[in-house]
Amino acid sequence: MTMDAIIVSDLRSALIPFLDKTPKGQLFVVVDENTSTKCMPVVAEALGEVAYETIVIPAGESHKTLAAVEQIWNALYNHQATREALLLNVGGGMVTDLGGFAAATYKRGIRYVNIPTSLLAMVDASSGGKTGFNYLGVKNMIGSFAMPEDTLVYLPLLESLPVQEWLSGYAEMLKHGLLKDEAHWTELLALEVDDNECVMSGELLAENIAVKERIVEADPKEKGLRKLLNFGHTVGHAIEEAYHAEGKDVKHGYCVLWGMVAELYLSVVKMGLDKEVLRQMSSVMLAYYGRPECNCKDRERLVEWMMKDKKNRVAGEINFSLLRAIGDGVVDQTVTREELDEAMEYLFSL
Repeated sequence: MTMDAIIVSDLRSALIPFLDKTPKGQLFVVVDENTSTKCMPVVAEALGEVAYETIVIPAGESHKTLAAVEQIWNALYNHQATREALLLNVGGGMVTDLGGFAAATYKRGIRYVNIPTSLLAMVDASSGGKTGFNYLGVKNMIGSFAMPEDTLVYLPLLESLPVQEWLSGYAEMLKHGLLKDEAHWTELLALEVDDNECVMSGELLAENIAVKERIVEADPKEKGLRKLLNFGHTVGHAIEEAYHAEGKDVKHGYCVLWGMVAELYLSVVKMGLDKEVLRQMSSVMLAYYGRPECNCKDRERLVEWMMKDKKNRVAGEINFSLLRAIGDGVVDQTVTREELDEAMEYLFSL
């Protein structure tokens, strides 16, 4: 397997090799209601005179469902897409997850290319080959591993990104910093993240993307090492599901950041992680993200969602990836209920 994300300076030139292999009438572009107006004009300019069909799906995590996948399948079928078709997924993580799954399963698989339009999608969601959708209230319960032909990271698509989206992506960047080394972690902490010029040079972004790429290349089907990328997501996904259950919108990266605070607490208790790392992440949370709306009264419900997490290996046990030190993660860890309650209490009390 080769790394699948590249930062490109000329989107049209980057697309040409894929367009040249695509028969006439077999190019399809998936966008959501937001990226269809904010980002698609940039992509349309890059496509030039090439004909394509646009598939617009609803925006928002509440629409990351089988119904949205069926919408893509139906459009492909109605426009007589063959196995030679190419699907361009233009959007954030929801679009790349849904479009990737639709491509992986339509006629047993067609080619797809991701063009991420958010910082979070660029550093995390659009690369690595994880595709899927939410099911029965559980995030990404149904999915497959299906690598894109490529992920084209085009930085001008970030120029109009609101600060909340920058912060959402920054959370995943911090996770990669913790998994890499002290130097990268320190460099990320020094960023002025309310300034969207902070990663526009591309150098820091490329370094951060490479952290995930190296892990995925070593373990593409998440049998071992790749589970490290789930750090912060066990608690984070439960918080995200709690918001959605009440019909509230929340950015995925915010939930990951909150999840990392709780799981860093567990890392201190279980793995002997230096408390200074927990203090640093807690300071980032208070400075930029605020507290989650959940509180200690929600613990039972949150634990119930964690029990349903797809990453668990044994029924009745919650699986975590934790840190012994920055750059030294450990997968397949379980904790006692008392330890988990303490971690959530710490998070909610900040």
